[in-house]
Amino acid sequence: MLNISSKKLEQLKKNFLGKKIAVIGDMMLDAYFWGYVHRISPEAPVPIVEIDNEIFRFGGAMNVANNILSLGGIPFPIGLIGDDNDGKIFKRLLKEKNIINDAIITEKDRPTTTKIRVIANKQHIVRIDKEKTHPINASTEKKILKSLKDIIDSVDAIILEDYNKGVLTKTLIREVIKLAGEKNIIITADPKFNNFFEYQNVTVFKPNRKETEDAFGIRIRNSEDLNNAGQRILGELNAKYVLLTLGEEGLALFETGQHERKIPTKAKKVIDVSGAGDTVISTLTMALAAGSDIYEAAYLANYAAGIVCQEVGIVPIELDNLFNTVKSELNL
Repeated sequence: MLNISSKKLEQLKKNFLGKKIAVIGDMMLDAYFWGYVHRISPEAPVPIVEIDNEIFRFGGAMNVANNILSLGGIPFPIGLIGDDNDGKIFKRLLKEKNIINDAIITEKDRPTTTKIRVIANKQHIVRIDKEKTHPINASTEKKILKSLKDIIDSVDAIILEDYNKGVLTKTLIREVIKLAGEKNIIITADPKFNNFFEYQNVTVFKPNRKETEDAFGIRIRNSEDLNNAGQRILGELNAKYVLLTLGEEGLALFETGQHERKIPTKAKKVIDVSGAGDTVISTLTMALAAGSDIYEAAYLANYAAGIVCQEVGIVPIELDNLFNTVKSELNL
């Protein structure tokens, strides 16, 4: 249980407002096509889905930036989209939300990473992915690094959001972490398998159970396995903190010289876990930038994930909803 006064919680909420967070990583667009099936195609034994609604939302690193916005912060997304129709939709969403997009690079040789979900009769029928995942070239790396350098003195924290879509190369990861270290800026990392061991010296490293198991070639079956994995990550990456997400089991927090601390999940009813990891890294980073300690930040992040897991699809966490829920739970 979090030991915090109502006054401190209110101050922390106020401190969220206006925090400037750079989000570097794989920008994505999520598309939802809703419809109904009334017949089978005469061309093949597949259902014909008659679409009656289309919804477009931010995904990937852009969902992280969107969470920063809904938490009262100012996101600075840095990444790539394609010169295509999905890219135009992406830009329209940026404009609608009034998000600074100076560092969103348009590249002609790769598509906007887009996840299309077709839902018929309230059932998920198929997902279609449009993407190219080869690493960006040295020229694009330099553009991204320059975009960060242009704003580095005004940001409160940096998030590295890696979906293995090619934006966060080994070189770029090292350069961004080095720059954050020189400027003494909070830097958090949400990894995937490919670059797992490149995130040396970050403030918080936030893998999930599967990413950790795959990286070390192990299985986390019990508390001993979990503790060994967390301590191993701390040692190999020299991270200040490790926050290991465990799905319905919540979070496990590790720091050098301290015992592992578990934070049970706060989801009352899990409907959709999509985007929960994005919510955790966003809330965690905002809380640290706002002046919370690591346990307070992890606790808030855990609550935020529990809230969004009760919604259908990828939705951002709202500042008032988060803090009102926490206050209610703590009887403040």
